[in-house]
Amino acid sequence: MSASGAFPYETLSGLADVSGGVTLGRTVPEGASVELPYLRVANVQDGYIDTADMKTVRVLQSEVSRFAIRRGDVLLTEGGDFDKLGRGAVWDGRLEPCLHQNHVFRVRCRDSALLPEYLALYLASDEGRRYFLSIAKQTTNLATINSSQLKAMPILSPSLAEQRRIVEVLAALADKERAIEAAIAKLKTVRYGALISAIPVASDAVSDGDSAWPTVRDVGEVRMGKQLSPSSKDFGMQFPYLRVANVLDGWIDYSDVNVMGFSESERRSYELRPGDILLNEGQSLELVGRSAIYRKGRGEFNFQNTLVRFRSGEDVVPEYARAVFSFWLTTGVFARIAKKTTSIAHLGGERFASLPFPLIPVEEQRRVVNMLATWDERIESEEDALGKLRKLKSGLVDDLLSGTVRVHSPAA
Repeated sequence: MSASGAFPYETLSGLADVSGGVTLGRTVPEGASVELPYLRVANVQDGYIDTADMKTVRVLQSEVSRFAIRRGDVLLTEGGDFDKLGRGAVWDGRLEPCLHQNHVFRVRCRDSALLPEYLALYLASDEGRRYFLSIAKQTTNLATINSSQLKAMPILSPSLAEQRRIVEVLAALADKERAIEAAIAKLKTVRYGALISAIPVASDAVSDGDSAWPTVRDVGEVRMGKQLSPSSKDFGMQFPYLRVANVLDGWIDYSDVNVMGFSESERRSYELRPGDILLNEGQSLELVGRSAIYRKGRGEFNFQNTLVRFRSGEDVVPEYARAVFSFWLTTGVFARIAKKTTSIAHLGGERFASLPFPLIPVEEQRRVVNMLATWDERIESEEDALGKLRKLKSGLVDDLLSGTVRVHSPAA
């Protein structure tokens, strides 16, 4: 019985047939064989099957039925990172015939005992994950499970009718989740369009300075941060500083802040004040120039030279400047001026400072900021609703699967 006494436990082997897939690299005679698509670990994601990138394998004609998957089969990965161990989904039969590799388990539920959709929910639940982690064999940073361990997995087994009701309740929540995700995506698209239309285009001639607009250095102060060195770890008083890992798109993460030595004069040079904008100086090409506004107290944090600090002059509202930098990030302006070394792109303080800045009257800047803030509030509201729904869904999954909360059939 379960801990709550609501549902009994049964081993997976008593509810379904578990089998491995085809092994790659075998020599198979062409005359008695056929080449077919197969699913590998990369295709089996958490909750869905991705068939965008399929490969093929040659198998004997007599092996097709053994390795073929059917609509309703539950597919699980044999190994991977710990957080991805045992991930899986129900096959929808979109491609036939289709095989599965030996690193992907096929679980075929017995119609009288187990619904595939219920099993997929259970395997992805906290209890299912705990079982996988308890049995996994770890090699370096990877973990694996074998078929014997999977067959021995204890499964909470309500009646088929209750399994069906559990699946229906959670499917309804999943539909709501997808609807909110779609709403957020739409709002972000509209906000992006509003941003594009709100920021004037200074000049297409970014590189030669041929623009009627002032440059970034003309409308504010641009400064690189202090370079981190071994001596800075032993030098003087140690103070917190922000680095690339702290500056995300539109917000600053203070959960992991490092310290290094700053003299009094350095603290004055590299201090951060409310309203300062920090931009990633060294990043991947698509993220170089990512920025956020500093909102903490003056001098509470300093910054490293992997960041560029922009301090607005009196003619520029900081939030408007951040909107301009966001516009430049999304439209590729920063990527065009960045210099790439190996896998890291560098914005360059001088190159950034020389960009023509689309200066408009302060009142017009505030109008742009308020308009974008309205969209941000709507997006934040939807994201908050999505977070609450996911929290509810997570708790409800465990309660429903354990039988702590029961789903009653509707009155006739």
